Amino acid sequence: MNVMIIPEDFRKDRYTLEPIIKEMMTAVGKQKAKVVVCTDPLLGGIDQALRWERIKEIIDDYKYKVQLFLLCVDRDGKAERRARIDYLEKQASSVLNQNQRFLGENAWQEIEVWVLAGHELPNDWSWEAIRQEVNPKEIYFEPFAEQRGVSNRLGGGRKILAEEAARRYNRIRQLCLEDVANLEERISTWIKTEPGE
Repeated sequence: MNVMIIPEDFRKDRYTLEPIIKEMMTAVGKQKAKVVVCTDPLLGGIDQALRWERIKEIIDDYKYKVQLFLLCVDRDGKAERRARIDYLEKQASSVLNQNQRFLGENAWQEIEVWVLAGHELPNDWSWEAIRQEVNPKEIYFEPFAEQRGVSNRLGGGRKILAEEAARRYNRIRQLCLEDVANLEERISTWIKTEPGE
């Protein structure tokens, strides 16, 4: 199975998403899935990532190579973002064949929180506060990368921290029920009902 992650901006998000989604695919029984991040086109932000015209462009470019498209964006404290993702999923279902699926998820509140979920965090940090913070990248992730001494590494420390976090994928799933566990469940359900499975 070929899986393509569509981030709102691959330049940093790729380092966060790729190792975690690979572990997610293993969890749903697709450990041999080829997981890639969409780097062409560069969407460059949430507005582009939530535009059907841009998503259709990606689907049209890769639909003969990819079975599962995963749009992964930040929620940014906007509850209405889920409705926009649902709209994109509905539009995509009309152009994909029966062996393909487009699924989207909005990270609470930013993708970097998934990485934090896979780590032991400072004792004075509250997980509930991290999940609800609209700007967890600046408030929590960047200081954590600084504390770990990796902020000057690839992706501002995202690559190394995400790879470490992915090794504790079960913890990420347990702490991120609304997004990570939800996306995994939706992928698992699709795989079970996929023609030819």
